[in-house]
Amino acid sequence: MINIKKYKHIIWDWNGTLFNDVELCANIMNLLLDEANLPKIDIEKYRDVFTFPVIEYYKALGHDTGEENWQKISHQFINTYEANKYEYQIYSDAVKVLEYVTSLGISQSILSAYKQETLDELVSHFNLSKYFVKLVGLDNIYAVSKLDNGLKWIKELGLQKGEVLLVGDTLHDCEVAKAIGADSVLLSLGHQSKEKLSVCNIPIIDSLSELIRE
Repeated sequence: MINIKKYKHIIWDWNGTLFNDVELCANIMNLLLDEANLPKIDIEKYRDVFTFPVIEYYKALGHDTGEENWQKISHQFINTYEANKYEYQIYSDAVKVLEYVTSLGISQSILSAYKQETLDELVSHFNLSKYFVKLVGLDNIYAVSKLDNGLKWIKELGLQKGEVLLVGDTLHDCEVAKAIGADSVLLSLGHQSKEKLSVCNIPIIDSLSELIRE
């Protein structure tokens, strides 16, 4: 059981943690795989293979990740994602959890591998901006790492070890949390399988609502 009341700040991941875009990402990957005459994947396979930096995930599925093709398929992915993102939703219990955390007087932010301007746009689209003191995204589309941004943000927050909880859905979130001195918890509904997440040896939740159970 996670006692969120002991924290002063919660850092949320966005994709797969608050925004349920796993099916969207798997569907787009299948379009790219089909174009490259590579075997398609299901959601289970997607969660088993997905990783950061995402170029390694593309490699694992057989894509040519030479510079020219990597640029091409990265832009194809993002353009298709942007064209279809409004067909997907945040998790059904996300607002309830954000409201509860706010009611406790705990500040919140988002640390994402999503491009900054599109992160701002989508969070605003779901009327969630009011819950966060800051949205921290990347300045590019290649989703290499959130570590540098995480280190800068924790310094800006000025909080100590044990005062911040990071909620994510990937091993990278666990790595970032350790590097910035935050506690962490991982959601099993996101971009990596529960089995894959278990190597972190930290709490894993099957819904966001588990965070606020008394």
